[in-house]
Amino acid sequence: MKLHFGDPYAESWARDYVIAELDGRTVVQALADGIAAKDVWEAVCRVTDVASRLR
Repeated sequence: MKLHFGDPYAESWARDYVIAELDGRTVVQALADGIAAKDVWEAVCRVTDVASRLR
C-alpha cells in the first residue's frame, strides 16, 4: 500500500477508508478479523486505481 498511496497516506487510508466488499470494514479491521492479506489487497485494487505492476 505504501508504494501505491505513499508512506504517510497509506496508514491513514488503511485505518479510515471503509470498503463495502470487505463487509464495511477498513483494511486494518479486515486484517484484524482474519481476512487474508491477499484478499484485502485484491479488494483495495478493485476500489482504487492500483498500477498493474503492484497487483
